[in-house]
Amino acid sequence: MAPFLGLRGSKLHLAIWMEACFGVMIFGYNQSAAGGVLSDSTFNLQFPRMDTLFTTGSLESENSKIQGTVVALYTLFGVFGALGCTFLGDILGRRKTIFIASVVQAIGAIIQSSSFAFAQFIVGRIVLGLGTGGIIATVSVWQSEVSKAESRGEHVSAFGIFCGSGIALALWVAFGMSYTQPSSVSWRFPLAFTTFPSFLVCISIFSLPESPRWLCKMDRWEEAREIIALLYDEDQNSETVNKEIEDIRISIERASKGKLGALFKMGPQRTFHRVIIAAVAQIFLQMTGVNSITYYAPTIYQQQLHFASTESGLLAASSQLVLIIGAVCCAWTVDRFGRRKLMMFSASSMTICFAFIAGLTSQENSPAALKGAVFFLYLYFFVYVLGFLGIPFLYASEIAPTHLRAATCGLSTAISWLFNFLVAEVTPVAFDNIGWKYFIVYCCLNASFVPVIYFFFPETAKRSLEEIDEIFEASQNIFDTVSVAQNLSKRHLSEFVRDEKGTDAVHLEA
Repeated sequence: MAPFLGLRGSKLHLAIWMEACFGVMIFGYNQSAAGGVLSDSTFNLQFPRMDTLFTTGSLESENSKIQGTVVALYTLFGVFGALGCTFLGDILGRRKTIFIASVVQAIGAIIQSSSFAFAQFIVGRIVLGLGTGGIIATVSVWQSEVSKAESRGEHVSAFGIFCGSGIALALWVAFGMSYTQPSSVSWRFPLAFTTFPSFLVCISIFSLPESPRWLCKMDRWEEAREIIALLYDEDQNSETVNKEIEDIRISIERASKGKLGALFKMGPQRTFHRVIIAAVAQIFLQMTGVNSITYYAPTIYQQQLHFASTESGLLAASSQLVLIIGAVCCAWTVDRFGRRKLMMFSASSMTICFAFIAGLTSQENSPAALKGAVFFLYLYFFVYVLGFLGIPFLYASEIAPTHLRAATCGLSTAISWLFNFLVAEVTPVAFDNIGWKYFIVYCCLNASFVPVIYFFFPETAKRSLEEIDEIFEASQNIFDTVSVAQNLSKRHLSEFVRDEKGTDAVHLEA
C-alpha cells in the first residue's frame, strides 16, 4: 500500500493542512469554551463561587478573583504542556507528540465536563491546559517543517480560519445549549465537545508524514528524502529534493548539536537573539487584548455594554465569525505582503479600535454609544486576526534555528501561555475596578508594538527555513537583521556555502 494514503504534492499538503488546522481548532475552542458558559445560570448554581453576574459588593469582587484564577489555570498549565512537548517532540517526533497531547486534552475535557465538585472542575482545567499547550506548540512546528517556503505563510496562518472557527463554534454551541436550561447539559455538552476534534486528530495523524527535518536530525535521511519527494511531487533523486536535503544537512552541521543550554547563547547563528524575537512575537499575541474579550465575551456584552443575556450570547457568538473572515484575508495576504507589514497594520488598527471602544463604553447611559462600541469590537476582531492570530506562531517557528526549532517554539509558546494566564487572571478584576479604562491599557500596548516590529523583526516571507538561518548568521547585531533580510538574495543555503568557500579561496590566493 502506498504511504500516506497515496497522496503526493498539493493533495498531501492539503491533508497536512487539514490535520494541523483541526489541532488548532481544539486550541481555539478551548480558548472560549469556558467563557461561553460563565453566564449560564445552571453552571453558576453548580459552582456558585464562579458567579459574578448575580452577586454584588465584596462577594462579587471575591468571585471575580476566583473566576479569573480558575479560567486562567488552563493557560498556566498550558505553559507546562508546551514545555513538556518541547522535550517529547525532539525525542518521539512531531506526530507522536501531537497524538499524546490530543489524548491528554480530551481527558481534561471529560474531567471538566463531568464535574460535580469544584475541585474536579479545577483538575479538569489543569489537564485541559496541559494537552492544549502541547498541541499548539507541536502543531505549529510540524506544519512549518513540512510546508514549502513559498506557501508556508498561507498554510500556517490559515490556522486562523480554524482557530476562529473553534472560538466561534464554542460560543455558538454554548448559546444553543443555553436553551436546554435548567438541565446541566447546557454547560456540560459545550465543555465536552472538544473531544470530537481530538478524536479526529488522533485517528489520522499517523497516516501523514513525519517532519523531514526531525528525521534528518535522527539520521534517518532516506525516510526524509522519501517524504520531501512526496511533498514536492518529484523523484527522490531530483535536483529539488537533493538541494532541500543538502540545505538541511548544512544547517544541522553548522549548528551545535541541540543542547537546550544553547538557547541562551548567541553563537554564530545568533540563537538567543532568535529566541527573544520568537518570545516577543508570542507576547505581543497575548497582549493585544484579544483574550480579555475572548474569554469573557458574553460577560462583557452583558456587564460592560448592558445587553440582555440572550442578546449578549448572540452578539458574542456572532462576533467570532469575523475572525474567520479576517483569517481568510490573512491567508491570502501573508505571503504576498509579508509578516511585518501585516503585523504593523494590525497593531495600528487595534490601537484605533481600542481608543474608540474605551471612549464609547465610557458613555454608559448612551445606548447609541454602546451600540457603536459593538461595531468597533467586531472591527477589532477582524484586524486582530489579520496580523496576529496565526502569524506569531508561524513567525516563531520560522525564526527558530533548525537544530532547536522544537525547543524555541516550546519556550516561546510557554511564555505566550504565561502572558495568556496574566490576561485571564487580571481581566475580571480589572473590569470590576477600572471598567472601561481597562481598554486604554491595550490601546497603549498595541501602539508600542509597531516600532518594535519595524526595527527588530526581519521579514521571513518566501524564505526557506535554512535561508532564515543565513540571515541571522550574516547579522552583526540586533539592529541590522531587518536590513540584512531586505538585502539578502533568495537562494538555497548550499549556494551561500559555495559563495563563502569561493570568497575564502580568493582571500587565500591573495
